[in-house]
Amino acid sequence: MGVMLKKDNSMLIEKIKEVAQPLCQAENFELVHLEYANSHRENIVRLFLDKPGGITVADCVYVSRQLGDLIDIHIENIGSYRLEVSSPGPNRPLNKKEDFHRFKGERVKIETRELIESQKKFTGILEIINDDSVVIAVDGRRVEISDHVITKAILAGQ
Repeated sequence: MGVMLKKDNSMLIEKIKEVAQPLCQAENFELVHLEYANSHRENIVRLFLDKPGGITVADCVYVSRQLGDLIDIHIENIGSYRLEVSSPGPNRPLNKKEDFHRFKGERVKIETRELIESQKKFTGILEIINDDSVVIAVDGRRVEISDHVITKAILAGQ
């Protein structure tokens, strides 16, 4: 089992999510993004949390302590890892449809896997959220982007 976890991070990420989600919900934190990375022969579990009004350092410390214990109890063979808990910051990723609705009117950066009007990167104001696409205002023109071609979407800040 341990060997399988090391090879397939998506399974490990799902397991960590199962452990982290109830903790986040109990504290009214939103689990924005979770990743598992290897860097310099070290395994890193990164969580990005948010809540209305923003995440504090104390929130990060609290979740880090609680989640570290939960991971150690519930996930076998994870080996040694470093847990990093932080806020998504000004370049918060938009992963779910609700994120797009929530940040309507904000500046966003969107990258696509296919060319749209001969480009793959767009920065503009998020104007319309449809069932299967979004419309952003880019330099005075509107660009409609289908959900299935979006590879990355983040808040662009000011």
